[in-house]
Amino acid sequence: VQLQASGGGLVQAGGSLRLTCVVSGSIFSINAMGWYRQAPGNQRELVAGVTRSGSANVADSVKGRFTVSRDNAKNTMYLDMNDLKPEDTAVYYCRANHWDGSSGQSADYWGQGTQVTVSS
Repeated sequence: VQLQASGGGLVQAGGSLRLTCVVSGSIFSINAMGWYRQAPGNQRELVAGVTRSGSANVADSVKGRFTVSRDNAKNTMYLDMNDLKPEDTAVYYCRANHWDGSSGQSADYWGQGTQVTVSS
């Protein structure tokens, strides 16, 4: 199972970006997925999460500005980021919990990260 995150870039404050995370490989069932971010000198933090059924939640710091969603048919998760602020600058990572039906085991997988830079 591999995760590929994309969509980051440089944007001015108040702008928007859409991040995409595609899961590929030998997929049996993807459970919860999430977006995390890590700014220099900071710990990685949860930004938003979405269950397989589509139940979503976002961190208080981005509530009202970020929206997380997923398309199970495409094994893809999105993060729509609006009204971006300089403090949103970070590397954004996606995570997926995958359940392997053949073994009955579940495990977390991470994408490689995509840089988001918001200029003031």
